[in-house]
Amino acid sequence: MARQLPPEWDARPSWRRTGDPYFPVAALVDGRWWVLRVNSFPDHPLWTLFVDGERRFDVDDAPPAWGRPADPSLPRLDGELVGEVLAPVEGLIAYGSEVGQPCDNPFCCG
Repeated sequence: MARQLPPEWDARPSWRRTGDPYFPVAALVDGRWWVLRVNSFPDHPLWTLFVDGERRFDVDDAPPAWGRPADPSLPRLDGELVGEVLAPVEGLIAYGSEVGQPCDNPFCCG
């Protein structure tokens, strides 16, 4: 069953690749940076959305309005900008680290 998201998440982000294996895409939406972290699926939800460095929610399937954030043909974000965009989440690689409970299972979060 698909998770019902609040209407404010029905935005149409224009995703850009970051080149980072943990936070592969980002989009500027209404002046705020959305960053998706890819998690170890199926042990954890596929994606965690961060907005300006704050965790919003986990999803297994991107809402249709989001397009295809995993599309390898997406344009790439400028290198200097990538550093700025990912700085707030750089220490949040492990699932759960954003709430102080990082996964320490070496088979899914190593």
